[in-house]
Amino acid sequence: MLAGLLTAWRGGEVAGVATVVRTFRSAPRPAGAAMVVTADGTVSGSVSGGCVEGAVYDLATEVMATGVPVLQRYGVSDDDAFEVGLTCGGILDVFVEPVSRDTFAQLADVAADIEAHRPVAVATVIAHPAPDRVGRRVVVRADEAVGSLGSNRADAAVTDDARGLLAAGRSEVLTYGPDGQRRGEGMEVFVASFAPRPRMLVFGAIDFAAAVAAQGAFLGYRVTVCDARPVFATPARFPTADEVVVDWPHRYLAAQAAAGVLDARTVVCVLTHDPKFDVPLLQVALRLPEVAYVGAMGSRRTHDDRLARLREAGLTEAELGRLSSPIGLDLGGRTPEETAVSIAAEIIARRWGGAGRPLAETHGRIHADRTP
Repeated sequence: MLAGLLTAWRGGEVAGVATVVRTFRSAPRPAGAAMVVTADGTVSGSVSGGCVEGAVYDLATEVMATGVPVLQRYGVSDDDAFEVGLTCGGILDVFVEPVSRDTFAQLADVAADIEAHRPVAVATVIAHPAPDRVGRRVVVRADEAVGSLGSNRADAAVTDDARGLLAAGRSEVLTYGPDGQRRGEGMEVFVASFAPRPRMLVFGAIDFAAAVAAQGAFLGYRVTVCDARPVFATPARFPTADEVVVDWPHRYLAAQAAAGVLDARTVVCVLTHDPKFDVPLLQVALRLPEVAYVGAMGSRRTHDDRLARLREAGLTEAELGRLSSPIGLDLGGRTPEETAVSIAAEIIARRWGGAGRPLAETHGRIHADRTP
């Protein structure tokens, strides 16, 4: 999607960009999902997985012609909800804007940041009493802010809040007074956070690791496979991994932590099930407050032996309580691929607070309002 938008932008064309800025109930796509319509009618991306694409396409075409951005709601609150096709019961607020060199001069720089995994946020005014303020934006990085929302007060307030959202990897609508007053209404700003992909560190270059790496890549993680044995740790054996590292696992993980490149979204999968590798590695991993998940593979006997060794090494019960072992949810799988699915399922459940039960056995909303 971004590639198509950049092509149009570099060619001096205007494209219609529709972005989901807010969702309610069982909306099919999250905030930040986007669709691009170029001058020749080409479409890339999606805002609803198919539900309202036709209506959004028509609106994007209109916005390209008029040059006037529009905030549109689709969902069960609309009289024509069934007509446009959003029958899942959700509601989407979609901001549709014309994007060109004139309206978004910093687009190429933002794209370069995303490609280089540099955190960047784009804050765009999606509603304001003054129509000429709608569509204004500021690009926010850790050390600078480029652009303006129309006043110094608004720029300062939004820049500060956008940095907080960027640090958390969250995209959402913020509400202010017309001039950026924190206790007020009238101006709505959508902050789209483009944080680097979360990391999955897979230790142990075994066949299960290849399957776990494939699942991690599918879920959007930047996957690293690490093993101390160069004969096994080769890119050819792990084609879906972003990088394959030959190093002692505990040494590599400690170095990554010291470099500050791990965060609260990082997941660690220990598949070595060999004490000389996994005990030193888990000593490091379980003492890292910033990682979201630490799982270790092994039988019940291996797990009990591992816990005993870790206690001897001085780990506390609280630190051991962070360990998911044996790794994965009980899906009854046997193959490396099935095991990888169970590991991915546990990571997802841990991230969103899911219980891992069949939805048929639960009640209430399917997508609860949980913060990952």
